[in-house]
Amino acid sequence: MMIGIRKLRRDPAWTWWFAREIPMSQPNPDLSLSPRPHPPAYGRNFGRKRAVLAVIGPGLVVMLADTDVGSLVTAAQSGARWGYRLLLLQLVLIPILYVVQELTVHLGVHTGLGHGELIRKIFGPGWAWLSVSGLVVACFGALLTEFSGVASIGSLFGVPEWLSLGLAVGFLLAVVWTGSYRRVERVAVLFGLFELVFFLIALASRPDPSAMLQGLAHVPFANADYRFLIAANIGAVIMPWMIFYQQSAIADKGLAPADYRAARLDTALGAVITQLVMAAVLVATAATIGRVRPDASLENVGQIVEAFVPFLGEMLGKVVFSAGILGAAFVAAIVVSLATAWGLGEVTGYSHSLQRKPGQAPWFYIVYSVMVLGSALVVAYAPSLVSLNVAVEVMNALLLPLVLGFLYLLAMRALPPAARPGPVYRWIVLAVVGVTSVLGVYAGISGALTLGG
Repeated sequence: MMIGIRKLRRDPAWTWWFAREIPMSQPNPDLSLSPRPHPPAYGRNFGRKRAVLAVIGPGLVVMLADTDVGSLVTAAQSGARWGYRLLLLQLVLIPILYVVQELTVHLGVHTGLGHGELIRKIFGPGWAWLSVSGLVVACFGALLTEFSGVASIGSLFGVPEWLSLGLAVGFLLAVVWTGSYRRVERVAVLFGLFELVFFLIALASRPDPSAMLQGLAHVPFANADYRFLIAANIGAVIMPWMIFYQQSAIADKGLAPADYRAARLDTALGAVITQLVMAAVLVATAATIGRVRPDASLENVGQIVEAFVPFLGEMLGKVVFSAGILGAAFVAAIVVSLATAWGLGEVTGYSHSLQRKPGQAPWFYIVYSVMVLGSALVVAYAPSLVSLNVAVEVMNALLLPLVLGFLYLLAMRALPPAARPGPVYRWIVLAVVGVTSVLGVYAGISGALTLGG
């Protein structure tokens, strides 16, 4: 009997049980010891392959959400204005995105805590409130973009704005209020996969391979307009709410160090897919609109869809592209709203988990609902949000040094010594964080000057 217990103690699938020292509702007083205990990760008893599939989710969901309506508009504008000259950037951003989010995976599986909660424990409540305040504003601005996209698609098909927004709000509330984390994750992945239609659109646009190669080799960095779009594309890839969401989702799902490899694969897969989607949108616009109307100004979803129709026909240009936009809008709306509810809960201390029913975590569900309803109402009563969206993008860019700085410092201080980045990788991460932050600030200042002018 004792031999059997010793074997169980050494089994990674059961160490969570023997390490229990603190109730799940209580904070972990010592991050250098065991993290907050979690139940076993889903599927861990069904073999390696099924266990890997069970772990996949947080990284894929957050990456699909990263390709939201605002990001797709940025990619479309890049292709229409500069052809294939910004295509290489989309591929270069894949490892940058992975490095940032992989740190989030490390923190999630080794501490069992969300991003806001970890900042509060390491740096104190003041810094935690500063971080989560920026998160709330950034998330609200992102939701305005998503609901604007939904309303624009509805208008293209003759659906009244109030009806399209009402249906979207009802669906988003029903998914979270009646589900569990696993169900919400599945719904988010399902809608996110609608973004794969952009690959079909890119192929249907019949891009010229020789023109594509020329565009990859031609980088007019001296042009201020080109540099601004470089910064805009970088700003569309690294979002504050991505870090909050993925770390909180990993903690809520109960992933542990034994799940790290599968969670890292999940993040890598998501990083590749989301940037290939961005590249597909850029290629489609470069091969169509950018070929004959390089001066086209594509500032909203409706303009992009209508511009595609003459080249791709009614089916691909309107119906299929709209399906991809709606999928991007819904998965992003779910992720952004949950990131806010998790982040505020981690800082204030209210119960924050999709594993709990609304009666057990009322404030979590209330915050989620307020974000969804509030942003939809703003879009309904103030449909012209161009200047507000620009201001939000400026703020997001200026937040990058704070967000990425916290992420790097947490990786150096909160992780167990054996899990921290090694000497070489540490400098690589620092370089990625530094360069991305500098370009983000550049985008923010450029955007502010443009707005002021």
